[in-house]
Formats: sequence, C-alpha cells, structure tokens
Amino acid sequence: MKKILILSATSRSNLKLAQDIAAQAPVDVEVEILVLEDIDLPLYSPKVETTGVPKAALDLSLALQSAGAFILVAPEYNGSMPPVVNNAIAWISRCSKEWRASFSDKFAAVATMSGGGGHKVVQAMRSQLEHLGTTVHSHALVCTSQKALNPDSAKKLMSDLTKWIS
Repeated sequence: MKKILILSATSRSNLKLAQDIAAQAPVDVEVEILVLEDIDLPLYSPKVETTGVPKAALDLSLALQSAGAFILVAPEYNGSMPPVVNNAIAWISRCSKEWRASFSDKFAAVATMSGGGGHKVVQAMRSQLEHLGTTVHSHALVCTSQKALNPDSAKKLMSDLTKWIS
C-alpha cells in the first residue's frame, strides 16, 4: 500500500491542518501523522551527540524512509521554520551515513497554518527540503485564521503525491 507521512511541527492548529489534509487522501493510501513536538528529541549539539543518537531520531528517520512521500506542516516562526523542525532535521542528519535516504529522491509537499502570511515558512521549508534532495510539490497549502484550507486543494495535493509514488 502507498504511504504518505505527514509531519506536523506542532500539536494545535498545524496538527488540525495535518488531519484535514489527511482526510483528503485517496482510499488506497495509508496516511500516518507524527507530531514533532511530541517526539522526545533533545536539542541537537555535538556535545549532546556524544551520548549517542536518540532512538526517537532513528525512528523518525525510518518513518521517513518507509514513506513514499511526506508533507511537512509547520507554522511560521520569526519568518522561518520553527526550531522543532530544524532540530528534527539536525538529528536525522546524524543518524547514519545513509541519512539522506530519509529525504533524497522523496516527494514532498509543504503546508502551514500561520498567524501571519505563512509564505516565508513555506519558502524556508521548500529550500531546506530541496537542499536535502527532496522533490517538493510546486503548490503549497497556506492557511491562516482568515484563510481556511480549501479541501479541493488538499485533495489535489494528495492525489498528485499518490500519483508520484505509484
């Protein structure tokens, strides 16, 4: 079965957005949602890494590797990605010499539920993921308190990702 992993940076409005996007998945697609702020990852630093890579980072890396595609859903923090996203990527990059398998040659999309415009976080996520070797869908889902998710846009995005992983 095809699998799409949705990573929600936070557990409130972005998790709700992740759930709303997941609800638009085709019936033949397995969707798993992980909330990054609920994953027990210490703040990455070389000093902390001397005690080893946390099992949670290894599990997250394996979850990404097992998915055909993924969606990163995060709010805009100070014009960029929230620290929890950067920290997760930092830990994944330290999991093994083959850590790029979590991102390289994968298909992804980005989405946000932000208090402001949300376009800067979309740009930052796209740039980071493309740097890691991910093909990012050209259409991002940008939502705010004044602009709700368009279910048709979410359905089209999920359909496109499903076709890409066929």
